[in-house]
Amino acid sequence: MGQETMSKKEKEKKRKKNKQEKAEKRAERKLSNNKGKGLDAMTAYIDEYGNITSTPPDPKKKIEIDPETIQLGAAVQKPIDPADLIRTGVITFFNEAKGYGFINDLKSQASVFVHINQMSETLKERDRVTFEIEMGPKGASAVNVKKEVKK
Repeated sequence: MGQETMSKKEKEKKRKKNKQEKAEKRAERKLSNNKGKGLDAMTAYIDEYGNITSTPPDPKKKIEIDPETIQLGAAVQKPIDPADLIRTGVITFFNEAKGYGFINDLKSQASVFVHINQMSETLKERDRVTFEIEMGPKGASAVNVKKEVKK
């Protein structure tokens, strides 16, 4: 029984190879270790384009920003004039049996859905109307639809 089999020799070779690889990895980690290095080695800078670099920024490219001009939070929107919300259009299709149709917006040429409940009076195809747009779950729809008053 003093004789080693082929599989024992192969296993021993494999163990020695793994041990050698572990030792090499340990030595590599030791060389690339950042412990004990100064703060300068760990400092990163951000250039004028927002990229991280290891070189400090050029003081000649420095831009002075007034802190009072920095706006925090959402942008303040100008109040919307109610007259801008009212649009004009032409009813291109209307199905009275089902109670819906479409209005062609004269300004944007977009087709806007309209339901019979949003009409103040009985309207038919090719009538000029004024309306407001409201975003619904399926997209834009016309509300407050009225026959356009001739001037």
